[in-house]
Amino acid sequence: MNDKEIAGRISALIDEEHALERAGHTPDHDRLKAIDVELDTCWDLLRQRRARRSAGENPDDAQPRSEGVVEGYLQ
Repeated sequence: MNDKEIAGRISALIDEEHALERAGHTPDHDRLKAIDVELDTCWDLLRQRRARRSAGENPDDAQPRSEGVVEGYLQ
C-alpha cells in the first residue's frame, strides 16, 4: 500500500470505530479491539514509510509489523 491508501484505510477504520460507538447499543468490543490494533498497525506502517523516505530509502520496503510488536511499544 502507498501512503494515500494507508491514510484512506486509517480514515475508514476511524469512521467504523465512531459508528460502532454511536450505535446506541452495546458496542462489539472484539471489533473495537480489532480496529484499534489495525489502526496502530497502519500508523506504524505509515511512520516506517515516512522514515525510509526521509532517509533516502525506498518506502515500499516498509512492511506491516505483527500485532505483538505494534501493541508492545508501550509495554
